Amino acid sequence: MGANKLFGTNGIRGLTNKELTPEMAVKIGSAIGTFFKKKNLLLGHDARTSGPMFAKAVTASLVATGCNVYFAGMAPTPALQYAIKNHCIDGGVIITASHNPPEYNGIKVIWKDGIEISHEQEIEIEKIYFEGKQVFAEWNKLGATHELPTVNDEYVEAIKKHVDVSEIARKKIHVVVDTANSVGSLAAPRLLRELNCKVTTINANIDGTFPGRMPEPRPENLTELARIVRAVDADLGVAFDGDADRAIFVDEKGEIHWGDKTFALIEKEFLIRNPNEKIVTPVSSSTLVKDVADAYSGEIVWTKVGSVTVSQTMKAIKAKLGGEENGGVFYGPHQAVRDGSMTTALILEIMAKAGKTLSQLIAEQPQYFIEKGKIECPEDKKDKVLQKLLGQVQGLNISTIDGVKIWFEDKSSILIRPSGTEPIYRLYAEAKSPEKARKLVEEYSLKLEKILKTL
Repeated sequence: MGANKLFGTNGIRGLTNKELTPEMAVKIGSAIGTFFKKKNLLLGHDARTSGPMFAKAVTASLVATGCNVYFAGMAPTPALQYAIKNHCIDGGVIITASHNPPEYNGIKVIWKDGIEISHEQEIEIEKIYFEGKQVFAEWNKLGATHELPTVNDEYVEAIKKHVDVSEIARKKIHVVVDTANSVGSLAAPRLLRELNCKVTTINANIDGTFPGRMPEPRPENLTELARIVRAVDADLGVAFDGDADRAIFVDEKGEIHWGDKTFALIEKEFLIRNPNEKIVTPVSSSTLVKDVADAYSGEIVWTKVGSVTVSQTMKAIKAKLGGEENGGVFYGPHQAVRDGSMTTALILEIMAKAGKTLSQLIAEQPQYFIEKGKIECPEDKKDKVLQKLLGQVQGLNISTIDGVKIWFEDKSSILIRPSGTEPIYRLYAEAKSPEKARKLVEEYSLKLEKILKTL
């Protein structure tokens, strides 16, 4: 949150009681309420300790602007998004900081179709907030509050409509679920039991301090999950982030896979059933996603990094599938947003129908190795660095949708982009060997450092 800027890549986020206070939440809530003009709004939160506090602050300010609030309590973000659409509510506010550590919280604003509002709509809310243009209701025209306690039940039922329940049930798949002590616990284990899976849970008690692991499902946070999958001889493991819209999978050998490998499995299955469809994915995704589209007559639409951009692009071009390398899968027939439990059900269906293990399915794909890096870069120098870098890579096969991505003849590639949330440049390299991927990160990190020295 900077000068005249509230929204980041994905909603508003900040350190509780430092960058994001209850006073600010009231002010933000009244700006959101003014934007929605006395409409009906759903409100829910994740498991963070500050969730109820911010929920009450935002509820008060929405009611003050004449909006009616349907309070859903604690639930996964995709369950709340589904409820907005399912109950024909005009929009929603979700109190979550997704994968951030426990001391953070945030506010996401959702449109009536269950998708996060567009960047243009975010700017409208920022304008109301910074210019103090909040409009409050008369004392006798305040909004009302209602309870909506059924969102998690409805969400689980909705997911089951999109997969072959009997096929999955027949296979009695053993899944270890790591819900990061957060809201994934309220839906995923139950969904899996209703799909007749044998379920082992870890970090499944709700605890906003996240004692089990940090809420971002990165490989270094999932070593315990991988160990338990092997120890109990499970068929696979799945880990969610703090608001359960992303899912990262571990195969039966305890191998942790980045999201594009499992997304590519879903993409292949989807394109076999729906050839010639568009697949929406950020430029940070693996070439693997393009390989699958080429092999099964799909068309890739590249976007900037950020789940809101993927959802909004899907909406604009009526695409039915999107995916990100961080474990976000957007399954349009259900809803065009990231959804960890829906993703899990789709992976189980693929395994059940193929009669293969997750490691076998992933081994059948073209293999790429990914290396990541980052270089510190002050905010005010980000644009100048990008311009200089573009000057140096002219003539190569590049995309400038988000930072710069370079594709090389040998199927290796590198994406160099300024972070939307931190004063750094991120580097994502990919190649047919880990050595080549590492070399690309080193080579372009050096280029960035040299450019920075000249500025």
